[in-house]
Order: sequence, then C-alpha cells, then structure tokens
Amino acid sequence: MPDLRNDLPAYADLHADATAVLSRWTPTSPAAAAARDRTLELLAAGPVAMSRGHRAGHVTASALVLDATGERILLCLHGKFRKWVQLGGHCEPGDRTLAAAALREVAEESGIAGMVVDPEPIDVDIHPVTCQGGSLHYDVRFAVLAPVGATERVSDESEALGWFPPDRLPEPLAHATVQLIAPALAALARRAGR
Repeated sequence: MPDLRNDLPAYADLHADATAVLSRWTPTSPAAAAARDRTLELLAAGPVAMSRGHRAGHVTASALVLDATGERILLCLHGKFRKWVQLGGHCEPGDRTLAAAALREVAEESGIAGMVVDPEPIDVDIHPVTCQGGSLHYDVRFAVLAPVGATERVSDESEALGWFPPDRLPEPLAHATVQLIAPALAALARRAGR
C-alpha cells in the first residue's frame, strides 16, 4: 500500500477547491444535499481524501456532456460495469479544481476538444466501487457543453459512446445518471442567459 502522506502536497489545491466549492454550493436535491454534507465530512480528513488510495473513500469528478443545443447528451457504456453513465473519474495530482478534473476526464474519455465546463456542480452522489479492494466514490458532478460539430472517440475505458435525447436514454442506465439531466439543462440555460 502506498504511503498516502506523499499525496498531501499534490492534492492540496484540489482539496481546498473541493472544500470551498461544496461549502458554498446550493444542492439541486435533498439527496444531493445529504451527499454534499457527507463529502464535506470526508474532506475533513485533508488532501488525502482526493486520492484513490484513501480506503475510506475519495472524491471523484464527472460530468454530463450536452451538445450545443441541449437536445442531446453524451453517455458512455462503461467497460467495467456495462451500464450507460456520464463521463468522469478519479482526480489526479495535477488537477487544481474539481471542475477542471471533470473536464479533463471528459476530454480523455470522449476525445472531444474545446468543451466548456460550468464551474457550479449539478449533483453529488456517493456510491460503492471496487477501487483498492472496495471503497466509495464521492462523485461531484458538473455540466459540460460540447462545441458545435463535436465528434467523439471511444477510449479504453468505454465500450461505446453515444448521443441521446434526454427523454430517450439507453438501457441499462446507471442508477444516478438520469437525475443529472434537469440540473444540467438548467446550467445550460444559465450559460445562455449570460
């Protein structure tokens, strides 16, 4: 097992951002409020809570990708658990903000350049995973806007990528993915109003 103390300096900025973002965030649902509060409790452990080596659980970042019109969302058929889900994953030592971590993950998994992330989370979800022999992901979720004409490329982590209308999502769908649609569309509407 790696010495998690080595992760502390590398994750310090990201930890500070996660704590600040979640402390001021207005949750989009009662479930998101409860998950936010539990995530803030996890963050009290310090920067190590950002590292996948933290057995008690770790913060991850993901995003629901919308096309420029908001008429389609991009989902991936995850290679490990074979369900359609938003893109995202583990934070890395070079990430400075949660929003940047989500954007990096989405770009890596989709191959799409030029996307824009809304810096305000749209959800927080806590779910069990098999990392480090069993742990929890405290997943902070964002909305990402793809540029007009975006063309996706399947990564090693996905079996497939696909664009879907929000009211016709594929099956099997990961349990918490559908709850991202309304707040992601609201984020797109806020951006359009700017």
